[in-house]
Order: sequence, then structure tokens, then C-alpha cells
Amino acid sequence: MANTSSAKRNLIEGRAALIVIDIQASTFIDSSDMRTIDNMSGYKGRMERARVAIDAARERSIPVIFIQEVHRPDLVDFGRELDGDEDVHCLEDDPGTDIAKKEMGFLPTDYLIRKQRYSAFFGTDFEILLRGLKIDTLLLCGGLTDVCVHYTFVDAHQSDYFCRVIEDCVAGSSLEAHEASLRAMEYLQSGARRPLSEVVTAMSGDTNLRVQAL
Repeated sequence: MANTSSAKRNLIEGRAALIVIDIQASTFIDSSDMRTIDNMSGYKGRMERARVAIDAARERSIPVIFIQEVHRPDLVDFGRELDGDEDVHCLEDDPGTDIAKKEMGFLPTDYLIRKQRYSAFFGTDFEILLRGLKIDTLLLCGGLTDVCVHYTFVDAHQSDYFCRVIEDCVAGSSLEAHEASLRAMEYLQSGARRPLSEVVTAMSGDTNLRVQAL
């Protein structure tokens, strides 16, 4: 039975941060037929669109937090990650592993979290950073929708953050997996799926979002 009594939430509750998940240089330099992880059609364009959200966040002094997947060259930190469909990827000595700095306009004032697992929370100081910034709402973009975005969303949800996924700025391993994960995230938090246009409007319309001296 559907929950008909849940409170209607604003797109942004309290302080927001934009979380840019795994938009790395390989997205823009790899040939599609040489990729070690499958990408849905239109993947690159959706990652490029995330730049609109990044620029809008900066204009409103909303923190931008980049998440970067990176692994040691000896593969010791992959764990079970290679037991599925994914091949070796995101090695720290590979230029494609770097954040897509030019395309995303990465700045020294942005935050960077490096991770070895799908969730940005697992084995990182991500939550310490969120607490220090007094963040309530996470605005998620990047990839893959069905892997790192989804698992980061779930951990954020279980840590009681408000979670919004910018549905036209994320992309999955396949269209089917992408849509299934968006539905799964919407199931956890009603109103989680939001188009870029609505997110930019929400960023613009709430002066309480500005980060003050803490």
C-alpha cells in the first residue's frame, strides 16, 4: 500500500551541496568501443549537461563536491568489484582516471573525495565533509546511475539526508538499468527524480542556500 501521509518536501531542504559522481577524463577521451564499462547511449552528453548544474551551484555559493573513483595499479583494492561485468578501470596512473577538470570547470575551491568502492560514503571522509558544511540535501549528478549514483543515494538516504538525483545529468550502464535505478531511488524518497531545469530554479530561488561562515 502506498504511503499517502508522507510530508511533501521542497526540492531543497536546508543547505544543499552538488555531488558530481565519477565524471572523469575517460568519458571524454575513450573510444566507445574500447570502454571497460558499458555506457548507455547518450552518456557523454548527459555528463556534459552536468556542467550547467555545476555553474549554477557556484553562482549561488552551493558547495560542489567531486567524487573520483581511483584504484591502485596492483589492483589490491578492487575487492569483489571485478567479479561482475566490469573490467579493470580507474587506475591511479591512467590519465583517464583524473576528474574531467576542463569539461566540468573544476576549481581549487571545489571539494574532492576519492573512493575505491561504489558508494561515496564507504571508506571515505565524505560524511565528515557534509557534516562540516552542515549539508541537508544532496543533489546528485554523474554516473553510473545504476552503480555509483544509486549506491551513494542509498547510503545518503540511510544517513537521513534529503536526496535528489538530476535525472537528465546521470546515465547508466544501459537505458534499462538507468530507468530501473531512477525508479528505485524515487521509491525511497518521493520527489527524488528531478530535471535539471527544476534543480537550477530551486538553486536560484532560495537565498537560504548560501553557505555562511560556520
